[in-house]
Amino acid sequence: MEEALSRVPSYSRELGLNLRVKSDRFKWFIASMLYAKRISSKIAGETFRRFLVEGLTDPSSIIGAGWDKIVEVLDSGKYVRYDFSTATNILENMRILMEKYGGDIDKIHECALDSGDLEKRLMEFRGFGPVAVNIFLRELRGIWSKADPKPSSYAKLMASKLGLNDNLMRRYESQLVRLYIEYCKSGFCGKCPVQNLCQHSQRYSNLEMKL
Repeated sequence: MEEALSRVPSYSRELGLNLRVKSDRFKWFIASMLYAKRISSKIAGETFRRFLVEGLTDPSSIIGAGWDKIVEVLDSGKYVRYDFSTATNILENMRILMEKYGGDIDKIHECALDSGDLEKRLMEFRGFGPVAVNIFLRELRGIWSKADPKPSSYAKLMASKLGLNDNLMRRYESQLVRLYIEYCKSGFCGKCPVQNLCQHSQRYSNLEMKL
């Protein structure tokens, strides 16, 4: 089971990020804001890559680019539905990060008293509601000691289908969410890479055989 789940790339890994590297943790902070909106993960990922191409990979470069340039980058990734509000949020969040934490993404974790306080601090950033906080922190489990968000409902549903305990659900939450969104929710069970391990799929197959 774990071997199969480990082969499913998390979104940060798919973007080529190594979250054990501080600069990549900052990039994941930006990417998490993009993934949190009601927009496809494909568009969110492509838009994030446009930030990399434009060299917008730290607070200073983003602030220096300005609102019009950020909107242009968002639009180039087809992130047009939320371009204006997202550009505003990103720039405001760079200001908050600079003023409160000296532009250091790790300072948010260092200043937090516990996991609850860490989540509270993140939600002070614009556009960082519970969904964005979960997206950002679930991939930092094991890297930031206080990163332990409440598992998402998608992860719980997928864990139930696979018969996973709580520890495994938390360890592979990012993979579980991706599997649920891209296969279960979309009705592509037949293409799911863990189909043979899914209890729901096995019950469905048994029912088909009886019919």
